[in-house]
Amino acid sequence: MTERLWHRGPDAGGIFIEGPAGLGHRRLSIIDVRPSANQPMINSAGRFIIVFNGEIYNYLDLRKELEKLGAKFITESDTEVLLEAYSYWGPSCLDRLNGMFAFAVWDRLQERLFLARDRLGEKPLFYYPLTNGGIVFASELKALRSDPDVPHTINPRAIRQFLSLNYILSSESILEGVRKLGPAEYLTVEEGKPLHPVPYWDLAGKFRVKQPFKNEGEAAEALAVLVDDAVRLRLASDVPLGAFLSGGLDSSTIIASMCRFRSPSETHTFSVGFSEPSYNEVSWARRAADFLGVNHRDTVVSADVAEEIEQIVYSADEPFADTSFIPMYCLARFARGHVSVCLSGDGADELFAGYDTYIADKLQHFMWHFPKFFISAGEGLAMRLLPVTWRKVGLEYKIRQFLRGAALPPSEAHYSWRTIHSQQDGLDVLAPEWAYTLAGTDAYEDFAMWREDVVDCHYLDQAFYMDIKTWLVDDILVKVDRATMAHSLEARVPFLDHRLVEFAASLPVSLKLKGMQKKYILKQSQRRNLSKEIIHRSKEGFNAPVSHWVSSSLRGYIDDIIRSDKTKAFFNRSYIERLLAEHDRGKADNGLKLYGILCLGLWLKQS
Repeated sequence: MTERLWHRGPDAGGIFIEGPAGLGHRRLSIIDVRPSANQPMINSAGRFIIVFNGEIYNYLDLRKELEKLGAKFITESDTEVLLEAYSYWGPSCLDRLNGMFAFAVWDRLQERLFLARDRLGEKPLFYYPLTNGGIVFASELKALRSDPDVPHTINPRAIRQFLSLNYILSSESILEGVRKLGPAEYLTVEEGKPLHPVPYWDLAGKFRVKQPFKNEGEAAEALAVLVDDAVRLRLASDVPLGAFLSGGLDSSTIIASMCRFRSPSETHTFSVGFSEPSYNEVSWARRAADFLGVNHRDTVVSADVAEEIEQIVYSADEPFADTSFIPMYCLARFARGHVSVCLSGDGADELFAGYDTYIADKLQHFMWHFPKFFISAGEGLAMRLLPVTWRKVGLEYKIRQFLRGAALPPSEAHYSWRTIHSQQDGLDVLAPEWAYTLAGTDAYEDFAMWREDVVDCHYLDQAFYMDIKTWLVDDILVKVDRATMAHSLEARVPFLDHRLVEFAASLPVSLKLKGMQKKYILKQSQRRNLSKEIIHRSKEGFNAPVSHWVSSSLRGYIDDIIRSDKTKAFFNRSYIERLLAEHDRGKADNGLKLYGILCLGLWLKQS
């Protein structure tokens, strides 16, 4: 199991086995790189043993508090602070942590295992309850599958989710019976007692209590202070540290803040682009780097990723087809040649209304009561008249997606704008046996259940909350974690400091989406720090030109998947060939659908 996690921790490894417990760890050394800080680690009293993936950013403050209580430390690591925090405070230590983490603590006295995951789900934790009692757990599914008791049966519900969204929601995993510990949950494992994950953080409640700021300026200033403190905490490192820079508002905000704590010339930034012009943001990153005065490096990736696609699918761990995984994977590899830690601007779009889908929500809120035939007629006209291009999320694509869901109830409409295959199309992809098995499942149910937590809130707050609990956790953070860890690079996400997340939830929606202006309050907070060009630059997204690739370098892989003995019984070959033909003729842009089929098929072949 630990060998399969070598990429997450190439610097050291260790195993602890005693009685009914076995703990293994691979270490990426970031804070206190000495061997004395390796894991598994035993606390000073000898009772508790920990394995821990992540960082506790406020560990120095916690260490001082614990020392006043009598704790003794022999390392300078955050791991030892976390271990002593649990020994003194038990599960309530989670309320004090500011960090990203998945960890396990074994209590030798009580023979009790404690598992916990950070509030936003930045670090993964899979587990499988064994039929004879006990549990097996790991940071990645590929490690968990090393245990012979873990089944390899495919989970139909996860397949339905993947075909709908191109990723799997955190309530499920691709393997039947394997679960993911949810964000902000802990689990206690004792012999003879049932397993019940326990939530320890309530984000929904923050959306219900709005902060009474005197004016926009006061709110913007409060946000700027929080961003700076979140960045400051995430600069702690005993190894080289840098940041990802796209040239947009989010990454530039983080880097401008970094430059207030260290010299710009000592701040290292990295970006990656593709040779296809509409997917290349390198020039924007360079302009932002010049404005900020940082030490910037960038690279342009070849348009042919066919040689790497199998390794990319393997690194994603589960079936995962967000096209931005490809540039993130390439960017992480490039940055790892210079640093061991990178700060990232992810999370701001979900917190401060950065996606066009929120504008669509607002428009749909006013259009929902229009006659349905009016919306249907508009959709028909769009399908006939708008050209099909393979550009990055062009206007014509957005119009089609909007009209496709505009006549639905609000929460269903919001979901529809994130879907890849419709309910019926998802079944058509599959061979008859699998289509029959999935006929009674609906991925929307697993998405919409989060709406119940905030059903009494503004419809945009509902959309923000559902996206934080699904899209952010199960797509964005999976991408960031797996792509960076594949190259032994640690990614830190300041916007997901839980204080910042709570602050954003407490803001009125009008400060996030003002009229049709996205991320309004974040822009206001950075007026003194960034140029107008950076602040008001249109969001382009961090994607890859897969619509081009599925008709060229990746076509052979798709053809092989629908013909291979290992996968052809899973897919409906004639339907996929129809998707390919439509795509090649320019009748429809099926790039995301075909890329999802490719990733699922390659994962099945590798499993």
